[in-house]
Amino acid sequence: MAMTAVFLDYSTMGDGLDLTPLTDLLPDLQIFAATGDDQVAERIRDAEFVFVNKIRLDDALLEQSPKLRFIGLTATGTDNIDTDSAARHDVAVANIRAYCTQSVTEHVFGVLLMLTHNLARYATAVQRGDWSRAGDFCMLDYPVRELSLMTLGIVGLGELGRSVATTARHFGMDVIVSVRPGETQVPEGRVTFDELLERADVISLHCPLNEHTQGLFGESEFSKMKSSAILINTARGALVDTAALAAALQSGEIAAAAIDVLPKEPPVDGDPLLDYEGDNLVVTPHIAWSTDRARQEAIEELAANVAAFLNGEERNRIV
Repeated sequence: MAMTAVFLDYSTMGDGLDLTPLTDLLPDLQIFAATGDDQVAERIRDAEFVFVNKIRLDDALLEQSPKLRFIGLTATGTDNIDTDSAARHDVAVANIRAYCTQSVTEHVFGVLLMLTHNLARYATAVQRGDWSRAGDFCMLDYPVRELSLMTLGIVGLGELGRSVATTARHFGMDVIVSVRPGETQVPEGRVTFDELLERADVISLHCPLNEHTQGLFGESEFSKMKSSAILINTARGALVDTAALAAALQSGEIAAAAIDVLPKEPPVDGDPLLDYEGDNLVVTPHIAWSTDRARQEAIEELAANVAAFLNGEERNRIV
């Protein structure tokens, strides 16, 4: 008997992917490029398998879906799923892990080098003709900072945080890791969150969004950071108060930031960072995870989770 399956927001995965690992398991899979809030209930009502990236599935929706057996996330974050409700309704939930580690790590150091070496400012200066008018063979108008002299602070030492830490050490950076937000004890090898704020030249965020991390970086945190510090967020937008960040960048309270995620995506209602005009901010549209290889890995991980579920195994299970 065919198993009913729907992919609600496939457009979030981009073009050019091979879906056969998934369709071999679920030949009747229905794929929707996008699904509006008013369409979700109807599309999942008779489904046994539902695949989503960012669409929210709450208790009311799960209550209306009596056939639902499995929710497959095409992301690591699970904050868009009511996992308590899924457990009550005996619905398995699995996320995907380690599919975009290399992609995110490369992004972190790409934007870090862009900021520490002032690449955008130098490229703009050349286009402006400044080099042609320079009196020397090179231009030294903007500072270039060497990573080997810097300390990287990591918040969230999971798969991504560990990869970023390893790469940082290859650059000769010192690495410090804060305790998990919400923890009161400081395990060996970790530092307090306040110590990380005070010591780090660069802070890279890799923690999940939850009650302990919502608004983790705001006015108070920026005031404790070095004026030369750089903040990089490739995790979840709501970890950072973007208005406070814009103010900190404008005042020079911190030196720079690279932000790949915003509290609301897409930012249809705007965001303070989108209005910021300084050259010490890089904002990218949630692309840190998205190399071609990583996107295909995401499909293959999703299929592996489905295969495990069908075989009675628990793989990457949240519920």
